[in-house]
Amino acid sequence: MTDIRGFLKHGRATPSRRPIPVRLLDWHEVYEEFDQGSLRNQASRCMDCGIPFCNNGCPLGNIIPDWNDLVYRDRWRDAIDRLHATNNFPEFTGRLCPAPCEGACVLGINQDPVAIKQIEVTIIDHAFEMGWVEPVLPTVLSDKSVAVVGSGPAGLAAAQQLTRAGHTVVVFERADRIGGLLRYGIPEFKMEKRHIDRRIEQMEQEGTEFRTGINVGVDISASELREQFDAVVLAGGATQWRDLPIEGRELNGVHQAMEYLPWANRAQQGDFTVEEAPISAAGKKVVIIGGGDTGADCLGTAHRQGATSVHQFEIMPCPPDERSVGNPWPTFPMTFKTTSAHEEGGERVYSVNTDKFLGNEVGNLRGLAAHEVAMTDGRFKKVEGTDFELAVDLVFLAMGFTGPEQDGLLEQLDVELDERANVARDHNFATNKDNVWVCGDMGRGQSLIVWAIAEGRSCAAAVDASLTGSTSLMSPVTPTDRPLL
Repeated sequence: MTDIRGFLKHGRATPSRRPIPVRLLDWHEVYEEFDQGSLRNQASRCMDCGIPFCNNGCPLGNIIPDWNDLVYRDRWRDAIDRLHATNNFPEFTGRLCPAPCEGACVLGINQDPVAIKQIEVTIIDHAFEMGWVEPVLPTVLSDKSVAVVGSGPAGLAAAQQLTRAGHTVVVFERADRIGGLLRYGIPEFKMEKRHIDRRIEQMEQEGTEFRTGINVGVDISASELREQFDAVVLAGGATQWRDLPIEGRELNGVHQAMEYLPWANRAQQGDFTVEEAPISAAGKKVVIIGGGDTGADCLGTAHRQGATSVHQFEIMPCPPDERSVGNPWPTFPMTFKTTSAHEEGGERVYSVNTDKFLGNEVGNLRGLAAHEVAMTDGRFKKVEGTDFELAVDLVFLAMGFTGPEQDGLLEQLDVELDERANVARDHNFATNKDNVWVCGDMGRGQSLIVWAIAEGRSCAAAVDASLTGSTSLMSPVTPTDRPLL
């Protein structure tokens, strides 16, 4: 077991970020190396608490105390085996997950929680360096075929699990590369795309087939897909973005975040130079509407492109520095957070609502009008006398997503939708159409990467059981499971 007094000897520590002037010159990940000695100290902070709430905070059910202990004892090979037992892609979650496990850490009741996320990503990176991440080939092949629509974390997790169960799996992706929003929505400075590429290579060696540039519902009909495969897994995500239909929305210079971020990612993939991107913040005054992770991604991207100023608007009030009474442990802490992008500059403006976009005589954006708001009786009310205008050249709408796109595939399948316009499913992730299942954001709605992987694993287990009569695949969540609230 770990040092039972480790949490008394060591405070929480995480890798330093590279100096801001340096990291703004490139698109590489922002963190410095973190030596294994320091990481071993962090692993020793795990209390072996007996009732590990971190496991419950994680939808995957990661066996966190076990691999903390194994890292502390320098048993790295065992640590990656234990980590991979519950998580197909720890290199993704270790970089991108907001770590609800840390919010549920028992040590976090009155101290800083264990640096679980850093331990996780170090385990998997070390495993890749040592050559321990090898293809896992099925022991028995079935005569069943499965089509997975979408190559985000849910689709990839479902595909890998079903391939390992012995089925013939084909993943369809409408973009030109595999990865979904991991590929084209997440900036390179948060996760370099080599991490996706090496995992895809492993999956191809296991037998998963990937077909890019195919928009199911357009290039191949839903009926053709169902005829060609024994099962279909819908994992297309919640890609219908939330719009802001106010005066001036049609002006040149007002874009959705997901119209902007893919171009920056494509430049890093070598499709064209940064300067050739159709949408660029270089030399422009930028406003980002939306205070979440996607807004922060736009912020860091704009900094690297050379924006002259960046404001990030959020209609909600500024979160507190500490947990509020209504947000107790072990729920996810709704506290003020500073990402690497926020650290790099820009101004965060809370409790503000945009009234209209202002244009010039040729239809280009020149500014916006806004006002402050206050929450009254559960609704946002204008604070009188707070109207202001701000000069701006570019606006990015980063207000989240409302559900899956319904044109094309879902329309052709005629699957039932729930009250939130997501694809309805039963307790086994099955839709109302025979042999059609759904997982990830397409069924759950906009959520976290860790939930997507968990749903992909659970959906794969349900599909495998339906095709073969039984399954040995793990099923960490049900469709109705929700985060600790």
